[in-house]
Amino acid sequence: MARGPKKHLKRMFAPSHWMLDKLKGRWAPMPSAGPHKLRECLPLIVMLRERLKYALTYREVKMIVMQRLIKVDGKVRTDMFYPAGFMDVVQIEKTKENFRLLYDTKARFALHKISKEE
Repeated sequence: MARGPKKHLKRMFAPSHWMLDKLKGRWAPMPSAGPHKLRECLPLIVMLRERLKYALTYREVKMIVMQRLIKVDGKVRTDMFYPAGFMDVVQIEKTKENFRLLYDTKARFALHKISKEE
C-alpha cells in the first residue's frame, strides 16, 4: 500500500485544460502543494515549456527558474512545479513581460499579457 501523497501524475490523468499532448511522454508534471488545487492550477513548467515556448526540455525550464527570473505575484519562485492559478500575475524579468492567468471561453488557462502598472 502506498503511504502519503502521490508524487507522480500520468499524462492521461493530467487536467485537460493544460492541453498536453497524449503521446509526447508517459508522465506529466505533478504540481507542488501550494495555494491552488491540482485541477485549478497551471504549473510553471507547463507554462514555460508548453505555452510560452521559452524552453524545450525539463532541464532548460529548471535553468530558467533557478536563475530566479520568474516571479509569481511579485515573489520569486524557484520551484518549477509551483501551481500558478486564476488571476495570478507571472513576471519574467529578462524579457520584461507580465502575464495574468485567466480562463478563455472554453475554461482553459490563457496567458493574458498585461502592462507593468497592472
